[in-house]
Amino acid sequence: MKGSYHIIVQNSRVFFEFDIKRNITVIRGDSATGKTTLISLIDEFSRLGEDSGVNISCEAKCVSANNANWEGIIENTVGGIIFFDEDASVVKSQIFASKIRGTENYYVIVTREKLSNLPYSVDEIYGIHSSGKYSDLRKTYNSFFRLYDVDSIYHNDEPAKRLIVEDSNAGYEFFKAIVPESVTCVSAGGKTGIQKLLNDSDRSETLIVADGAAFGSEMNELYLYMKKHPEIKLYLPESFEWIILSSGLVDGKRVSDILSKPEDVIDSNDYFSWEQFFTHLLVEETKDTYLRYSKSKLNKAYLNARERKAVVDVAEIIKPILGICL
Repeated sequence: MKGSYHIIVQNSRVFFEFDIKRNITVIRGDSATGKTTLISLIDEFSRLGEDSGVNISCEAKCVSANNANWEGIIENTVGGIIFFDEDASVVKSQIFASKIRGTENYYVIVTREKLSNLPYSVDEIYGIHSSGKYSDLRKTYNSFFRLYDVDSIYHNDEPAKRLIVEDSNAGYEFFKAIVPESVTCVSAGGKTGIQKLLNDSDRSETLIVADGAAFGSEMNELYLYMKKHPEIKLYLPESFEWIILSSGLVDGKRVSDILSKPEDVIDSNDYFSWEQFFTHLLVEETKDTYLRYSKSKLNKAYLNARERKAVVDVAEIIKPILGICL
């Protein structure tokens, strides 16, 4: 399943309108913000159809699932959007992650849990905003908003003395090679290692670089930590491979078109996260060139002056933080 979907769910009292464009979307937030109401409406429509008084407008079928019926719902749904309320504890399990991998469905999960088994994007974690701004003022209008506005918590004015890179392979090798000697560069060995490094280390000015396409499970804990520690800065591109693809080093209108609307190309049946897709795309586009890419070890061609500058220019926002002059 691929593409973006505009969804309207409403009855005589409430109106929800939002867009879904990745295979996993997470809804978080406090009680009484509309999360359970949304899932209840979808559940009523799933069971009763038009007799429910609920109307759903979407090009894909929208259904709800719970702890008792989730496997059957997944097995019998193709090209649909499946919603889980926060009482569906199964979404935390490895069994659930294994079951939804490679399916032709999208999943919307209401939860306050980390969901460490699922590779979901920081850009697809939402809260629900309610207002009375609707043509029928007796209705409550509800829309999604991104819960983590990373731009607003990125930076202070102090340069970083330490760089933590989520990656331990090509991405880490690249960043370690380009930072000045005054900056200590360390690998977290994966997304779960970042918080451990922060907890175990000193409080020096630190920049974290991680793959935003699959970093969603770590975002809440890190966000709360950063609110208490303004010396921590954050850069979350989709992935290191996405940075390279966006640099212009890989020529071709095809790559440019894909990057402009990845959701139209990335099939959830083939890729559990966009990070995996961008790696595959970069490997394929460079396999017969001097820029041949391998995730496990950096091709030194990317450290040539021209190539290095092109990659860093995509991540221009971090240049003054790290004191990079190219």
